[in-house]
Amino acid sequence: MNTQTEKAAMGDRILEKQILGSRRFSNYFWATTITIGGVGFLLAGLSSYLGQNLLPFADPSQLIFLPQGLVMGLYGTAAILLATYLWLVVIWDLGGGYNRFDQETGEIEIFRWGFPGKNRRVEFNCNRSQVQSIRVDLKEGLSPRRALYLKLKDRREIPLTRVGQPMALSELENDGAQLAKFLQVPLEGL
Repeated sequence: MNTQTEKAAMGDRILEKQILGSRRFSNYFWATTITIGGVGFLLAGLSSYLGQNLLPFADPSQLIFLPQGLVMGLYGTAAILLATYLWLVVIWDLGGGYNRFDQETGEIEIFRWGFPGKNRRVEFNCNRSQVQSIRVDLKEGLSPRRALYLKLKDRREIPLTRVGQPMALSELENDGAQLAKFLQVPLEGL
């Protein structure tokens, strides 16, 4: 499944790219894993405290509460708090949104979901005449970075790609070239 799907509407006059936010498989996997582990540790700590087995696959009621049971309960509580944060990030779809480029009106709209509150909707709008170029940012090494930026004439650079796992180089080049051609601006950084 492609993480950035494209939609062309009204005969190639509008280019819209959906941006995958935090609703990705890895976040679901880690939230689920940490939830299960946290509940297990918390139940082990409670079993030790109560002297009654609350787990079907082990008998932690035989553990001495101080310090083993207490530490397991604290680990479980910390894991459940972390899992709650991860589940909220997935539910809120942080970073998800779209990039919309309208050739007919010249309008560009960049939209992302943020944390709940008065700034939940992160929107940026500008006109095509303000765009200087599309910049490709490539950094290899231990922490690789591959991203596209909308470079404006006032020197601001607006990120267009998802946060997290770097895009494939071929996908980055294709998306950058397609967008530069669509907006009729140069492509920098390759």
